[in-house]
This record gives sequence, structure tokens and C-alpha cells, in this order.
Amino acid sequence: MDRPTEPTAVHDRIITPDLAMDAVTLRVGDLDTMASYYGTAFALEPLEERGKGSEVHRVLGRGTTPLLRLVHTPGLPAGDHRQAGLFHTALLFDDEAALAATVYRAVQDPRGQFTGSSDHLVSEAFYFTDPEGNGVELYTDRPREQWVHEGGQIKMGSAWLDPNAYLRTHLTEAELGAAPSRSGRVGHVHLQVGDIAPARQFYVDALGLEATLTGFPGALFASAGGYHHHIAMNTWNSAGAGPRAASLGLGEVAITVPGREDLDALVARLRAANLPFADDGRSVTVADPWGTQVSVSVPGTSVEDLLAR
Repeated sequence: MDRPTEPTAVHDRIITPDLAMDAVTLRVGDLDTMASYYGTAFALEPLEERGKGSEVHRVLGRGTTPLLRLVHTPGLPAGDHRQAGLFHTALLFDDEAALAATVYRAVQDPRGQFTGSSDHLVSEAFYFTDPEGNGVELYTDRPREQWVHEGGQIKMGSAWLDPNAYLRTHLTEAELGAAPSRSGRVGHVHLQVGDIAPARQFYVDALGLEATLTGFPGALFASAGGYHHHIAMNTWNSAGAGPRAASLGLGEVAITVPGREDLDALVARLRAANLPFADDGRSVTVADPWGTQVSVSVPGTSVEDLLAR
């Protein structure tokens, strides 16, 4: 007689392949300057605003899609680039023309700083820092069939990408004028952490992402559904960092999953890892080992829902 087997859910060990990144939350010292910068440089428009005690929350996006929540938090000190937190928020564009138009806008705004560009083999990317020192990546993906897989991992690199040549090739007047109306989304979030091993235990073992590149020195890249990465972690500036002190900078990383069953599987993994969490029925919130808050929600998260968190 065969031994009975226990049924297992599809996503018991790993998070759903249909994951999507949601709006990133930044705590800011100068709300109007930051909102104006993201509007001018990256064509993000204000969608909604709400006061919550001494804080003001302003949601920015393209069309009706929220991409960023700015939380004006009076009295917090500036973030230390050596502590855990945000390395950059990465905004993903559908094609080279949309990317070039936004890069061109961003380099015209002197309040931010252009910090470089790279050909990552899987993508082409341009990097900026905003007026309060938060990193921003603008990028577009190469087709998946062009990605190279070696030893079960996705090959990524960091070759120089000539920004002037890119703009000459891809920038058009029509796209430049259309930028605010073009859709956009958060493609991934890159974090600073104190140590890669506990980062892997949290983001891969408990959250359920799959490691996609582990051989890059001081870094780990992880994703769902075979993407090159939805969340990356590095110790390049922050090796040995402990729990984050209250400061300006990253407030929350947000993820969307298809349904409540995905949240139930996440809850089971968090309980197995003895990690405390909050569950309001539509969203599960948990902190990583450095105090960075991660929320995982079901679809339909509106601007109203975002402001309520």
C-alpha cells in the first residue's frame, strides 16, 4: 500500500511568479521640493494627498498608477549612506524611446545628479540621485530570449553605456512631449543591507523570492517568475550595518500578489521563520532584519489604500 502524501500548495516554498512591484514609500524632509523634482525629472504627477497627524502623505504616479509615496516627516535626520535602506528605486520603461525621453528630462534638472549608466546585459540603465540623496534607476529590459543563463543563474554585468549616443539614437520630440502620459512602473528595488546571509534568509527563504544571481561580489539578486531581479541587496556601502535608525529615506517596499491564497502561503512561511507580521486581510506587512518594512498586498490597491498604510 502506498504511503499517503500530504497535499502542498503551489506556492508553499516560493512566492507566486505573478508578483509585481508596487509604489515605493520615501520619508522626505522637503515635500514640495521632492514632489517638484520627481514631477519635472521623471514626469510623475501628484495623484492624491493626505495629512496624518504631523505627517503629509503625497502619492505620485503616471496616469492612475501610483509609483511613489512621499511622506513628509518633520524632524527626522538625513539618512546615512552607510546604513541599511535604499540603494535605488528602479523605474521600468516599455521601450528605449520612453526611457530616453525620461533620461533627457532628468539630466535637465540641476536639483538631482546623474551618477552613471550601464549595460547590464539583461537591461540598459541610467542612474540618478534625488535632492535628498535617494538613488533612482531608469531602465528598460532587453527581450527575455536574449538573457544568458549560466549554471542556473541569470548572467548580468555592468559595462559602460554611452548616454549621449543612447539619446542620439532613441530620443524623439514626440516621445519627449508624451512622457507624462506614458505608463510606467516600479521594476525593482535595490536595497542596502548589513550582511548577505540574513538578507537571503529573509528575502529568499521567508518572503519566497528565488535567487537569480549570487556570484556578484557583495550582492544578491532575487525575483519571482524568472525575472532578472525584483529585489536586490548589497553591502557595498553598508557592510556590518545594524538595524536602521529613524531617518529620512526608504519607508516601505511594496509588492502585489494575485490573491489571498498567496498571502496565506506567505503567512505560513513567516510563521515557520518565527517572524512577526501584521495581516489586515488584504496586505501582510513584515520588517526585514534591518527594520525595512515590506508590504505584500492583493491587487486593487488604490491610492486610498496606499495612503491608509
